[in-house]
Amino acid sequence: MSTPPLKITFLGTGTSTGVPMVACPCAVCASTDKKDKRLRSSILVQSPTTTIVVDTTPDFRYQMLRENVRRLDAVIFTHPHKDHLAGLDDVRAFNFFQQKAMPLYANAMTQETIVREFPYAFADTKYPGIPDLRLNDIDHDAPFTIGDITITPIQVWHMKMPVLGFRFGNFTYITDANRIDDAEREKIKGSEQIVLNALRHEKHLSHFSLNEAIDEVRQLGVPQAWFTHISHQLGKYADVAPTLPPGTQLAYDGLVINA
Repeated sequence: MSTPPLKITFLGTGTSTGVPMVACPCAVCASTDKKDKRLRSSILVQSPTTTIVVDTTPDFRYQMLRENVRRLDAVIFTHPHKDHLAGLDDVRAFNFFQQKAMPLYANAMTQETIVREFPYAFADTKYPGIPDLRLNDIDHDAPFTIGDITITPIQVWHMKMPVLGFRFGNFTYITDANRIDDAEREKIKGSEQIVLNALRHEKHLSHFSLNEAIDEVRQLGVPQAWFTHISHQLGKYADVAPTLPPGTQLAYDGLVINA
């Protein structure tokens, strides 16, 4: 199946605390540059006929309003951490207007957390107005299709937690990772654009640092890279962006790219 043209919108590019961080007096958190205002990390993937969100962050409601999203065909999840899951209840607005259940795609570990954290959505007796959710399994070795978009899962490591990245045609999205096994690298090769997490300059136990992310891009041979899941510790956009090597850029909230 050929890949349709895709529009990718960065709904959020911040780490779990967002930027600015609550109660932080640092220069990045005090910045007035809109590119230093980062909601929790998520993307919107749109073809001419299909709209998908990757992760429902705590900022999901505002992200949908900001981008004026009127239809959503499915949500796919990278992993069960709260900053990637907490906004799930707000898909009920799409349930109401679309008059159908929302398909959710996730691995078994993430599905278990969804059911535990939103038990009312899966209860035998359902209260009126709760979200209508339909769970679908992701096997990290098996591509799947939503509408006219085919998705290839890529399993990466967030310290010891398996996290799913996703390839959509020639575009690959990976967040919350600090290691990629060789077999999974083969799924990425040939991509024309990639998104990788780059938390800060210093090494971190479960995220790529900026230099580690740059090295990953070089090893993978992807010509264009965007960095996301950024903390205030990385510095101001205006200071960091000019230091990056050719073909690598910092993503920012609201950025739109074509793939």
